[in-house]
Amino acid sequence: MVSELLEGERYFALAFAAPIASGMLGMVAAGEITDRWGPKHLLHIAVAVFCIGLVICGSAMTMQMLIGGRILQGVGGGAITVALYVLIARAYPGHLHSKIFALFATAWVIPAMVGPWLAGLIAVHIGWRWVFSGVAILVIAAFAGIIPSLRSMSSERDPELGPISVKRLALAGLTGLAVISMNLLGNLHSSWSLAGLLLALVVALVAIRPLLPKGTFTIRKGLPATMMTRIFVTGAFFGVEVYLPYLLREDYQLTPDRAGLILTASALCWSIGSWLQGKLGEKVSNSRCITVGALAGSVAIGTALATAIFHPPVIVLVCGWAVGGFGMGMIFPRQNVNMLALSAKSEQGFNSSAMTVADSLGNAGATAIGGVIFAMAATGMGFISVFGFSMILILILIVISPRTKGIAPAVQD
Repeated sequence: MVSELLEGERYFALAFAAPIASGMLGMVAAGEITDRWGPKHLLHIAVAVFCIGLVICGSAMTMQMLIGGRILQGVGGGAITVALYVLIARAYPGHLHSKIFALFATAWVIPAMVGPWLAGLIAVHIGWRWVFSGVAILVIAAFAGIIPSLRSMSSERDPELGPISVKRLALAGLTGLAVISMNLLGNLHSSWSLAGLLLALVVALVAIRPLLPKGTFTIRKGLPATMMTRIFVTGAFFGVEVYLPYLLREDYQLTPDRAGLILTASALCWSIGSWLQGKLGEKVSNSRCITVGALAGSVAIGTALATAIFHPPVIVLVCGWAVGGFGMGMIFPRQNVNMLALSAKSEQGFNSSAMTVADSLGNAGATAIGGVIFAMAATGMGFISVFGFSMILILILIVISPRTKGIAPAVQD
């Protein structure tokens, strides 16, 4: 709708993908800054950049101006996520982290359920510009609630750390550009897109390596393995979820609103899984929660694969994907908890940014590769091929999840 009104349909894919690249830069910059000065001042700056981006989008007169706003949104949003992780690490004791991340998931469910509908309602009856402006107002109101907590936090520079690494910032930008290329190439569905996609993937993997803990790609036990599980779980789950509404429309002739109900069921069960892991707390290890979540994810993806092959009643897919949502609720918070537990204070920012970067790489990479697989598959085999690829990813996740166990660093004053 917006691209049509601004006469910029040819820039639609770029407007969608631009925040991914800028988000990478925001995540890595936030990691560098929070390790040295803490999250106090960065959160103020990140929220301001994010809201400025929203205002620019809401007042855009051209598609180029909208893309500029989206780039600022990405920078601010990526920095906010990392700063909040570090804020949790420094404001709450470790035994409460699983509960805090459970609250994060619960707070996410309501926007996931009503956000798209509400945004559409505002766009139709008030105007699309108010969609962006409304979000800015909500962000400012939410940020106001944590300002009192930020006032008591230290912002003194860590003297043991050197200057901000320009190399890491440059690599973050290169990784973001490679991820954008993967997204764009994954949507081209041409004969040469696979070669370009593989080249972009190689560039992304080479550039991202210094942005992750050493040993991530060799799945070294502890923190590196935790990062790798994030890449695999986002790739496996979201690589399937993006195709489920399409499958329901093509094979079951469901309307878009009814097809979207399967995602609503998954979101609700995600909240339940997140609540349960928070309730269990330290009674169940982080590694065990990750493994249980991965097993639940295999049930969900296996159900999607079976649905594409055998076409059972749609309720089978709804129930199976709800199990997957429950599994994601178990995995995501505990990956974050495990990451913080295995991070020294001087590494909390770097490792938090690494986790969010791994999240983006897994999601974008698997989605792009899935797009090419879907396009190149034989007639009638598109869904089966994509879901089979994701099944391989989730099985690898099950195998490596026990390696997330590690030894926490000594407590630093």
